[in-house]
Amino acid sequence: MFSCVKPYENQNYSALKRACLRRKVLFEDPNFPATDDSLYYKGSPGPTVRWKRPKVIPDWKEQEWDPEKPNAYAGIFHFHFWRFGEWVDVVIDDRLPTVNNQLIYCHSSSRNEFWCALVEKAYAKLAGCYQALDGGNTADALVDFTGGVSEPIDLTEGDFANDEAKRNQLFERVLKVHSRGGLISASIKAVTAADMEARLACGLVKGHAYAITDVRKVRLGHGLLAFFKSEKLDMIRLRNPWGEREWNGPWSDTSEEWQKVSKSEREKLGVTVQDDGEFWMTFEDLCRYFTDIIKCRLINTSYLSIHKTWEEARLRGAWTRHEDPLQNRSGGCINHKDSFFQNPQYIFDVKKPEDEVLICIQQRPKQSTRRDGKGENLAIGFDIYKVEENRQYRMHSLQHRAASSIYINSRSVFLRTEQPEGRYVIIPTTFEPGHTGEFLLRVFTDVPSNCRELRLDEPPRTCWSSLCGYPQQVTQVHVLGAAGLKDSPTGANSYVIIKCEGDKVRSAVQKGTSTPEYDVKGVFYRKKPSQPITVQIWNHRVLKDEFLGQVHLKANADDLQALHTLHLRDRNSRQPSDLPGTVAVRVLSSASLTAV
Repeated sequence: MFSCVKPYENQNYSALKRACLRRKVLFEDPNFPATDDSLYYKGSPGPTVRWKRPKVIPDWKEQEWDPEKPNAYAGIFHFHFWRFGEWVDVVIDDRLPTVNNQLIYCHSSSRNEFWCALVEKAYAKLAGCYQALDGGNTADALVDFTGGVSEPIDLTEGDFANDEAKRNQLFERVLKVHSRGGLISASIKAVTAADMEARLACGLVKGHAYAITDVRKVRLGHGLLAFFKSEKLDMIRLRNPWGEREWNGPWSDTSEEWQKVSKSEREKLGVTVQDDGEFWMTFEDLCRYFTDIIKCRLINTSYLSIHKTWEEARLRGAWTRHEDPLQNRSGGCINHKDSFFQNPQYIFDVKKPEDEVLICIQQRPKQSTRRDGKGENLAIGFDIYKVEENRQYRMHSLQHRAASSIYINSRSVFLRTEQPEGRYVIIPTTFEPGHTGEFLLRVFTDVPSNCRELRLDEPPRTCWSSLCGYPQQVTQVHVLGAAGLKDSPTGANSYVIIKCEGDKVRSAVQKGTSTPEYDVKGVFYRKKPSQPITVQIWNHRVLKDEFLGQVHLKANADDLQALHTLHLRDRNSRQPSDLPGTVAVRVLSSASLTAV
């Protein structure tokens, strides 16, 4: 997991520690000094803060405190965080901010435990200062700590409390993420500042990121009866970050519902009656009382795993401004139709009949400092378009939008979607045109997707262009379907091939029908526009495929009729005769190679 870790701000932990031990001094971090600048990026300081060093150290590998070798302690620690596509090693000293001898930020209920305060300091350094962590984004934090991808789910919008089928499906996904080491949190939206940290009558607190610490199907009943009964309850265990104040509804610590569960089952679940901030509730109640869930899944890309593995494509890009529209890469979202296609574009293939695709876009994190102020995120998102099977150049006109993400000023945006076999283009954008910044695109599929950036707008001119010719026209051919094909008792298993100047596109086989819907597109850059484009239909057979007919398309740029329904003909070059069936084709041609 940490095979390639980059030192943050070029601070090498091992070298710094050796230097401190050699000089017999405790480390003082010059990049994150014990001053107010490390606490706040704006506003006046509160009470006088004193930075103190603990004398009890996290017992972990070589960072542990060894009472027999006190001189081996150098007051230096390091932690790993995932930052914009790579693991970084963040070095800190052990000076922690206190007021009246009490830690003022994250602290343990045990006075001699400091690991959480030290992790928080390293994370604050990464963010620029402690104030930058206030009211942060849970989804971003989960990614920073795991390198996974976060999927926010709006429980209210999805109506999961009332839709049992959707709720059951979501529970199975939550159970799978939890069982495979992912992190999950739940929260109740605080709409106003007054709402923040408001306690509801049910005991829950608005605006808190509750950690989901267990996901179980709990067996109801006692003794042998419990084993023979099939009744199980979908249950979730949550923890309030305050370490107190719990849910007081059904299945809370002292509720009578627990009498339905055997003592051994209760012990297995670790049910307690302490106000420790941890409690159980049914998944239905969670969907009813909470508004949001964030699942951070650790994407398994190992070939040696027994669980499902993913193929990951990871690409870096940027939104940049340029006066030339063909070189501008900051076009804004689809609302800005004149500039939308002036954004970065990435192509990938779905190679199975249908595949689950996970897509995450992350903008480069911005620090919050006194000098630069609060690091604000851009509002970002992306659209996915199903394009021609042979597309190699950038899109310049709208095609079928297969899926789209939300647009939000979050560091990362995630989408999970099911898509049929074919070729797709992802267009990541800022919401408004003209905004600039770097981003990281991660695409996960079941089989390699060959994801790559589309950089060229049209075929490049080379030294051979004058000899071999250069395209004079671009044509997009969209074969929608066919009707009345030569039939068999079980129907035809047909497919279509589009041919143009040595290039061809083939559809998937449509089984058992004489009225197939192919929905296949090809785009062709034509050096000889006078030569027709051929569309052939074949019947797939075990030994040898059967020719069912073909049509020739002139596809002239001045042809105003886009949709054609044509009779299939045989391959006799002199006097072709009609064959059973018609094919529906939509054709678009232009002398401008950047029209499609």
